[in-house]
Amino acid sequence: MKRHIKYLFLTVVLLNAVGCQKYLETPPDMRANLDSPKKVAELLASAYPKASYIPFAESMSDNAADKGDPAGAGTTINQDPWFFNDVRSRDQDSPDYYWNGCYQAIAAANQALKAITAAPDPQNYTSEKGEALVARAFSHFMLVTFFSRAYDPLTAASDPGIPYVTEPEENVLKKYERKTVAYVYEMIQKDLEEGLPLIDDHRYTVPKYHFTTAAAHAFATRFYLFKQNYQQAVDHANASVAGGDLSNYLRQINTQAFISLEYATKEAFYTQTDNPANFLMAETVTNWGQEFPGYRYGLDFDLMNELFFSDNVTTGAYAYTVYGTDLVKNIPKFTAHFVKTSINADYGINYNMIPLLTGDELILNRAEAYANLGEYDKAIADLTTFSSTKVYYSQDLPIYLESLFGVTAAKLASFYKKSTKENIVSAVLDFKRREFIFEGLRWLDVVRHKIPVRHVTADRKTTILIGPNDPRRMLQLPQEVILSGVEANPR
Repeated sequence: MKRHIKYLFLTVVLLNAVGCQKYLETPPDMRANLDSPKKVAELLASAYPKASYIPFAESMSDNAADKGDPAGAGTTINQDPWFFNDVRSRDQDSPDYYWNGCYQAIAAANQALKAITAAPDPQNYTSEKGEALVARAFSHFMLVTFFSRAYDPLTAASDPGIPYVTEPEENVLKKYERKTVAYVYEMIQKDLEEGLPLIDDHRYTVPKYHFTTAAAHAFATRFYLFKQNYQQAVDHANASVAGGDLSNYLRQINTQAFISLEYATKEAFYTQTDNPANFLMAETVTNWGQEFPGYRYGLDFDLMNELFFSDNVTTGAYAYTVYGTDLVKNIPKFTAHFVKTSINADYGINYNMIPLLTGDELILNRAEAYANLGEYDKAIADLTTFSSTKVYYSQDLPIYLESLFGVTAAKLASFYKKSTKENIVSAVLDFKRREFIFEGLRWLDVVRHKIPVRHVTADRKTTILIGPNDPRRMLQLPQEVILSGVEANPR
């Protein structure tokens, strides 16, 4: 690929597009007076994207169907991604908004790193430096995942990446190179490997809002799975918790105690910091939690039956409880928090806490890595551990017996009828597709495994088929970035 050095109006984008975010409520002099570890730590609260990828990622995936005209015309935020059109909106929940939110978070991390470098006692900022580096790596990883081709060792050195920004934004107009996916991955790995050992969990008041050691290892596992470095993925998963035992870090939804909970209680617990499954949480400006059940393009009756009520490899029944009518099917996961813009205002902003990294994803990522290493017994053990919290005999008889429902090589072979490795990976993808419905993570597996996506309109007149190499898998860069001369993604 011919490398183009162009101008990116990142600062203009940030200030122009995210004015309603809490980032801009930060006192103007905070960055000018970063003269203590405490102040740098406070700034790092802004080093996590305050924007959500879930709405467009979920709509693009095969977890979204057309509910038809009774569900209304649909919003551009929900409709455009489903049809794989460039999203016309720039508001919260759009790809542009997420791009801006990530670079905003990166800017905060870079400002913190600059302050640490300039401090007379940088040794007292070790943990803050670690958090800043890992947070910077995370935002860049999410950007390259959505706005570039998925990492492929055969093409990464030529596939266009995204700008990897390592300095604070001080100039309105500054040169950046888009460079390549390979370069972006090299920089992510550099930041991740340098930052992770520096993190000190004891520094945090509310650890789940920051990159703890466990969360950083969970991110590293996801990153190395994308990079196809499977031993590193396993090593980081095993280092995330004591002894690598993730059984106590999963959402156990197949017990009578959980089934008996009220809807609102389930919804609240899903994103609570004391939920052991949550490794990293983020507050985001989004309408998703309030509006997703009613979106036209989402979970319909037929897709619900396919995902949750058809046969699965365990031979048990999935314990996921789907609520609502045919037009508003949902699983309680997100609580919308409405914040007025002022005391007397009659309008405001919706916020959601969303889980960025969880134990459930981590154990399934490890299972896939084990499978690719040929360690099939360990991979199957992880599948059994995961499914032991997700399946039961029935809702009326919510019991789990490993002798009945445990995942085995024989069950995998009978159900998927592929090679042992392919059977395990298929089970991982099936489990993840269901576990993370309404969370957008299915899209990460779609791009990583080059899974085709087929969307059919309710009237059966239009079919959208997105093949493994369709350029529409890459979100389009914001228009102001393209207009500044940066190469657009092909269409």
